[in-house]
Amino acid sequence: MQKIILLLMLITFNLSPAQTKKKQILLFGSFHFENPGLDVAKVNTFNVMTDKSQKELENITNKIKKFGPDKIFVEWNYQKQDKLDNFYAKNTDSLLQKDSDEIVQVALRSAKKLGHKKLYAIDYNDTDFPYDSLVNGMKAANQFDLIKKNKETMKHYETDFNTKITKYSLTQLLLDVNKPDISWYLQTAIKGGKTDNFVGAYLVSEWYRRNLYMYALILKLTESKDDKIMVLLGAGHTEMIREFVVHNPEYEIVELSTVLK
Repeated sequence: MQKIILLLMLITFNLSPAQTKKKQILLFGSFHFENPGLDVAKVNTFNVMTDKSQKELENITNKIKKFGPDKIFVEWNYQKQDKLDNFYAKNTDSLLQKDSDEIVQVALRSAKKLGHKKLYAIDYNDTDFPYDSLVNGMKAANQFDLIKKNKETMKHYETDFNTKITKYSLTQLLLDVNKPDISWYLQTAIKGGKTDNFVGAYLVSEWYRRNLYMYALILKLTESKDDKIMVLLGAGHTEMIREFVVHNPEYEIVELSTVLK
């Protein structure tokens, strides 16, 4: 009995709060500031280079500095970390004045304020996204209702975002896009194609795979000494990362709205 009590005491000691403290992960979902037009839904560009938006970015990154992430992860091909390192080493002031990309305006600006030596690339690009094949599969299967729903979903997103960028400040828009609806993948896309054609399910699985691989890189690159991290990705990606993190008891999600309040 004494041995059992001693064992329980040792277990209790080993589960002290200091050793079970969760790592905090700030999921910063963003729209693409430079808007390369590669997404299926075509939206207008929000100008983040205005004086007003630049002041907001200073405020946003000051609050990120206050949060104090030990590492910042970005949507950059993980196989090109060396190029990201060279990019990061460039003159910050000149980059902030001429490069509107969110990696520069949010991640680099924040990391420099925090005194970080680098940013961490976690994007995985060796996946497929056969949207044209999905649409063709719907047509071949005579899925007219699904085709209509797909068009309406894309049109609604485009109209909604384009309306908001005429009314919202940059901060308001970023907080808004951090509540994305990604149900299109599991309600519309996945059903595309005839019974023996899984083009829809394949597209969805590839989307999951890309995000799972990014999540795997986050876990691999986060060290035991890192108490807080920040992940800056397109909002659709961070929403997927969120789904993975909630099943990991070692992490707790910090909402962007909490950091920016």
